[in-house]
Amino acid sequence: MSNHKSDRWTRREFLSTAALAGAGTVLGLPSYVDAAEPPLETTKIRPVLRIGSVCAAPMFLTEEFLHGEGFTDVQYVKKETTVGARQAIASGEGDMTMVFSAPTIILIDVGDPIVLLAGVHVGCFELFGTDRVRAIRDLKGKTVAVPALGGSEHVFLASMVAYVGLDPRKDINWVTHPHAESVRLLAEGKIDTVMALPPESQELRAKKIGHVVVNSMMDRPWSQYFCCMVTANKEFARKHPIATKRALRAILKGADVCAREPERVARFLVDKGYATNRYVPQAMKEMQMAYQWRDYDPEDTLRFYALRLQEVGMVKSSPQKIIAQGTDWRFLRELKKEMKG
Repeated sequence: MSNHKSDRWTRREFLSTAALAGAGTVLGLPSYVDAAEPPLETTKIRPVLRIGSVCAAPMFLTEEFLHGEGFTDVQYVKKETTVGARQAIASGEGDMTMVFSAPTIILIDVGDPIVLLAGVHVGCFELFGTDRVRAIRDLKGKTVAVPALGGSEHVFLASMVAYVGLDPRKDINWVTHPHAESVRLLAEGKIDTVMALPPESQELRAKKIGHVVVNSMMDRPWSQYFCCMVTANKEFARKHPIATKRALRAILKGADVCAREPERVARFLVDKGYATNRYVPQAMKEMQMAYQWRDYDPEDTLRFYALRLQEVGMVKSSPQKIIAQGTDWRFLRELKKEMKG
């Protein structure tokens, strides 16, 4: 596995990838489409944005890249939660987004018309606990707060619990609260754990609320599998394969910018109002090395999480069936050849 460190970014690479200015506009050389490429089937696309989701920053950077790929009508669909983002893709309200892989497996299992196209970054969640929780196995019989059952935090933690041999349906006392309320309850010792995403995790560490039990960007096996993956409406991808590939290329270009210019990406997110937490710069800096879409196999991620979820009855389909009916890697294979790091 190779690491794409910013100190290896040459002048040529800098000029070939648009950089972000603090005012929020994309600078540098525009991304023109090769004349040999066939024309888009549609020049309209509706990317789905999860407002406040720092780990999905590549989606917020796509507009200029999408225009460079030939899209003239870019209509952003904004959602406040990952559940809302996934539902927008499944319903056809939006065409493409970035969402956590494990809950998406559940939607594929029940037949929702969505398709996974690529992994974007590994890790991002951190599990915080009181002194009563030092390891995942300590969660047995404990109270765990999540924003919603079936949401990313719930499904990810259920996967972690299943991995160590516990049953998330029987061994965990799940409660649902908004994140801010969960943080307060954790600080008061009234719950045992809470799962946090960037920049919430950076804020909890800075305020010394609880302690980190698991950091999915650092701790195996979670750090070896994709967290957020590019998900598309299946009918959009079927009808518009050229547009799908070019839109995916725009998102992956955004991921490369996040890996190379985290400080500028942070300023962009704040200036545009996509994220307002004061810990956004730190979050983007810590996420910098997670955007390794070239280096991991997204199919491995699906096998891993689908097996965990099948073991605890959260999905009925086998990992291979999930992969067969809910993925399309052909665009990723082509782009890995074209966009060599």
